[in-house]
Amino acid sequence: MNADDLASRILKGETRAAARLMRLVDDGSPLARPILAELSTHTGGAYILGVTGNPGSGKSTLVNRLIGALRARGKTVGCVAIDPTSPFSGGAILGDRVRMQQHAMDPGVFIRSVATRGNLGGISRSTPAMVQVLDAMGFDWIIVETVGVGQDEVDIVRLADTSVVVLVPGLGDDVQADKAGLMEIADIFALNKKDVAGHARLQREIRSMLALHRQVTTEEDEWYPQIQGTQASDGTGVEALMETILEHRSWLEASAPEETRRRERARHLIGLIARTELHARLQHVAADDLIKELADAFISGRTDAYAAADQVLNALLSSKH
Repeated sequence: MNADDLASRILKGETRAAARLMRLVDDGSPLARPILAELSTHTGGAYILGVTGNPGSGKSTLVNRLIGALRARGKTVGCVAIDPTSPFSGGAILGDRVRMQQHAMDPGVFIRSVATRGNLGGISRSTPAMVQVLDAMGFDWIIVETVGVGQDEVDIVRLADTSVVVLVPGLGDDVQADKAGLMEIADIFALNKKDVAGHARLQREIRSMLALHRQVTTEEDEWYPQIQGTQASDGTGVEALMETILEHRSWLEASAPEETRRRERARHLIGLIARTELHARLQHVAADDLIKELADAFISGRTDAYAAADQVLNALLSSKH
C-alpha cells in the first residue's frame, strides 16, 4: 500500500489504514510524514476534548462514559489514550482500551493507546499526529486522555478545545491543582468518586481557589471554570458533565470566530511538534561523539557546561536530520 493509497483509505474512514499509519507514526518512521502532510488539508472539523488528572482519579472510566454520552447523541468519537511507558519495551503498559471494551465493536468509535516514551508533559510525541489522523478520518469528537503526571500536564491544553481536569478526594488534588497550574488550563473540573469521604471538602477548596484565581487573572468576558461532581463507576453526574462540556463549546464558538480558534490551535500544535522533535533529537545526543568530547573538555576545565550546551544546540539546529 503506497502513501497515496494509504491517505485515500484514511480519508474514507478505514480504521485498518489509520492503524497502520499510527504505527508508522509511533515508530518514528519517515514514511509517515508525507502521508500526514497530505492529510493535513482535510483536518479541522473535529472538536477536541482533553481529559487529564492524577493516577487513580478514574480518568479512563470517565472517558468511557463520555464516549457513551457522545454516541447517544449520534456523534462519532476517536480517542487517543496515553499510557505510561514501560522502561523495558518503550511500549504502553496500562492499555486504556482494556477499560473501554464495550466500545470495541462500535464502528463509530476508534480508540488508540500510545506510550509517553519519556516525554515530559504526559503527551506522547505521537499524539499530535494521531489526533490529525482521527480528524482526517472525519470523527466528530476526539478525546485525548493523558497520563496522570500532575505538574507537567499543561501540554493537553495545546491540543484541546475543552480541557477537563479530573480530581478525587484523598490524593492531595487540591494542592496538586494549585501547584500544577491546572487552574490555568482547566475549563471544567470533574470531581470524581463522589462516594469517597472528603468530596464536599475538595469541592469547597477548588471553589475557593477558583475565586481567588478569578480575582487575580480572570477578565469579565472569560469562561469561568465549572465544577461537576461525578461517579464514573455507575455513571452518576456524567450526563451533567457532558452538558457542561457542550456549554463550554457553545461559549467558545460564540466568543471567537472559527478561523481564530483554528489559528490558535495551529500555533500551539506547531510549537508542540517543534518542542517534541527537539526533545527527540536531544535524546540521541548523549550517544554522540560530540557530547563525549564536550564532557571531556568540561571535566578538564577547557569549557563550561553552558558553552558546551550551546555547541550541542548549534549542532542540532544545523543538522538536517
